[in-house]
Amino acid sequence: MRRLRLDDVDRIRYRRGNAVLLFLTDRCPVGCLHCSVDSRRDSPSVRDHELLRDIVGSLADYRRLSMVGISGGEPFIERRALSHAVETLSDAGKSVVLYTSGLWARADPVPPWIRQVLARTSCLFLSTDAFHAKAIDDGRFVAALRAAADQGAPVVVQVLDRPDDVAEANRLLGAAFGASWPSHVDLNLLVPLPYGRGAAVFGRPAEARGDSFPRCRIAATPVVRYDGAVTACCNESLIVGHGPERLRETHADGAAVVDALERIWGDPFLRILNSSGAAAVTAHPRYAPLAEQKFRGICDFCKHGQELTPALGADTDPLLAGIASVAELTAARPQAAGIRNR
Repeated sequence: MRRLRLDDVDRIRYRRGNAVLLFLTDRCPVGCLHCSVDSRRDSPSVRDHELLRDIVGSLADYRRLSMVGISGGEPFIERRALSHAVETLSDAGKSVVLYTSGLWARADPVPPWIRQVLARTSCLFLSTDAFHAKAIDDGRFVAALRAAADQGAPVVVQVLDRPDDVAEANRLLGAAFGASWPSHVDLNLLVPLPYGRGAAVFGRPAEARGDSFPRCRIAATPVVRYDGAVTACCNESLIVGHGPERLRETHADGAAVVDALERIWGDPFLRILNSSGAAAVTAHPRYAPLAEQKFRGICDFCKHGQELTPALGADTDPLLAGIASVAELTAARPQAAGIRNR
């Protein structure tokens, strides 16, 4: 099993066609005020385990995939589903990346089933900030860090890019590993997201011209939800059932989910947005009017672009396909030279 650091995860998940995110549950007992998907204790969770097993099995057999992220909600509240998914995917040679709050580190020692999950995990993303700290105290967070390290899982600590939160994360990492913590953990600073409950906490972004937005890296990684819903990216509104219908499909078996992933990865609009950004999209006459319009971020631009675009798999415009191919070739050149195109 391959162990991954943050740069490794980024390199895989931002390369179109290599990775998906498995959204294992909407439910989360932490209740952070800033939650971008509005996860709660009573949010929906896995009901159809046979469907989920079929989806996981299809992802495991899908040779194109090299990495599957697993998130929620809090995936560790779904013991049966999480254990099965991690075992099946890792046995199939997929790198498994888990996203969690560390809520599960309440017991000492950590339960055997959790240790087994961590042992099969290529990388563990742990979130901490002032919002999480209200439910997860220092001792539990440090215990989660050490439990992952004990099982050999590299850790990425995600924290809001705010001075007090970053300083607190550094303090906790020092408490867990001392001055050597950078050898165990990567720190990933996050921009606050004004979605879900976070919409009432963080201000809305300023408007900018449509052709000013750089490439959308998350358009490379679709999301597969536990109930068969497939979305083109991890935009929170899409995952919870809002936003453009064009970017969301729901299926009753794993084979259909894989077909949906192929349609998403083959879509010319999304390929251009992912590889080059909004300016390249607006080079096509269909989207040219969007260049001078004002939007509150790349997601807002994409939403309006979807309104002008045929259904996934139905856009046969040769000019758009040509722009997509050129954009991907251009984007690949600096990467081949060893330069990170972010």
